[in-house]
Amino acid sequence: MQIPSDLRYSNDHEWAKADGAVVRIGITDYAQDALGDVVFVDLPKVGSTLNAGEALGEVESTKSVSEIYAPVSGTVTAVNDSLTNAPESVNADPYGVGWICEITTTSSTEYDALLDEQGYQALTNN
Repeated sequence: MQIPSDLRYSNDHEWAKADGAVVRIGITDYAQDALGDVVFVDLPKVGSTLNAGEALGEVESTKSVSEIYAPVSGTVTAVNDSLTNAPESVNADPYGVGWICEITTTSSTEYDALLDEQGYQALTNN
């Protein structure tokens, strides 16, 4: 299982990468593996405002449907529209082309409070 050291992680298995106030979000390698083959991704709407911990969309696989939670509060400023036609990208490259959305946040403390690589390893026992 991949756990890149340059990302932050939520207890709900989302990853986050900040570039200034913009935080790119996806689900972790651990989460996509547990889900199985992803067949549909319900993306949030650009312009919607989310609070940390609030559901922003869903990932549907051949096994189940799981909600995706916002790891930070803010406004959705971009979504990965390519997932509409290629949801399997979440399985193939969860930290690259399989990203879900970007949120512009006003609070860096929420991002800083997310788990680092070692914290996420401890959470997943890997």
